[in-house]
Amino acid sequence: MLGDRIRELRKQQKMTLEGLAGKELTKGMLSLIENNKANPSMESLTFIAKQLGVDVAELLGEDSSGERREVLEHAEVIYNTPKTELPEKYLKLLELIEPFIGKLAQGYESARLLEIYSYALQRENKHGWESTLKKAADMYDQMNISANRARIGIFLSDIPFFERQFEEALKTFQLERKAIEAKYPHIEPLTQLDLDYSEAILLYAAGHTSSAIETTERAIAFSKEKRIFYRIDDLYRLAAAHTQMEGNIKEGEYYLNKLKIYGEFADHSSSLYFYKLFSVMRLISDGKYTQALSQVEESLSDSEIQTFYKPWFYLEKAKVLYYLKRYEEALTFIEKVVMPEIYHPIDLSSYYIKETYHALILSKLGRTDEAISAAKTAVHNLAPLPDSKLKQFSFEVLENLTNEHR
Repeated sequence: MLGDRIRELRKQQKMTLEGLAGKELTKGMLSLIENNKANPSMESLTFIAKQLGVDVAELLGEDSSGERREVLEHAEVIYNTPKTELPEKYLKLLELIEPFIGKLAQGYESARLLEIYSYALQRENKHGWESTLKKAADMYDQMNISANRARIGIFLSDIPFFERQFEEALKTFQLERKAIEAKYPHIEPLTQLDLDYSEAILLYAAGHTSSAIETTERAIAFSKEKRIFYRIDDLYRLAAAHTQMEGNIKEGEYYLNKLKIYGEFADHSSSLYFYKLFSVMRLISDGKYTQALSQVEESLSDSEIQTFYKPWFYLEKAKVLYYLKRYEEALTFIEKVVMPEIYHPIDLSSYYIKETYHALILSKLGRTDEAISAAKTAVHNLAPLPDSKLKQFSFEVLENLTNEHR
């Protein structure tokens, strides 16, 4: 039915009722239309179609682009599949969308296919992705779809970010955000939070801590004000991870407790695992090694633990065993730690410290040369990252080991 099609398209584009209604319709009237309790006038239907970036005929069920929609649905499934599960995902996307490129002239589906196609081109290092992505961005601008346009801006900043050019990534993002906010006087709350979260990530990555904290807290307050709690778990995790890296225990406990409350309320397993991981880190920093070991083993024995978190718990177990002077066991677990797919300096710092502990363990086992080599690796890896207490600890360990074995 008409209302169902309007609601489906709105949700696909991450638009709220308020965003779709704009200044031409009331939120209440649009809700009635979506629930098939009211029929829009032709003028209202034309406005809704324009907001959604589709033809009126498509809303009325007279659209002949069924094949294009089917291709987009298939493309979305491939695009949202992790690369670890589908290594050839981008090649498959190029193969799927290529035959339709010449036919993608207007409408949301065309813009989204062009967007995904350009992402695949870029990931496969093929020419033409910039012009294709610009065409998609221009189409979103014409249709007034801020969510997708913002996603393009975030993607452009991701390119230098993944190359660890954090300052350049921040500059790219801020230019994109400025352009988006100039074109879209009204940005929907979900998109606003995506932009705030992305900016906070990049500010932390580039070492602009005070601005990052300010942006994070502003986004959390905005999420609460709008009562949508979108991105709230990501924001709490980001803030908690930074405080942990800096050794700010009091602030860290605040964000961790907030994350725990959210995780239990939303039954969000990732938030709860993160809480458990950082609780272990806090126990280690407090010297409560036996308690920390118990919590690590409890988490690792959980048959439902997410694969991503296992290396982190192995690392914490190795740290605990080192402090308990169980060096052989500590070595066994630290050698199990395989770096997950991570890019942010906060995550990288927490992971690179592995080599520092590896050095400490090897030193206790009398393997001096290997210990110094591991300590040097840690310092080398951490050198380009923003200053932190973890980075300082790594440098101190290398200096101490070098002095002890001169």
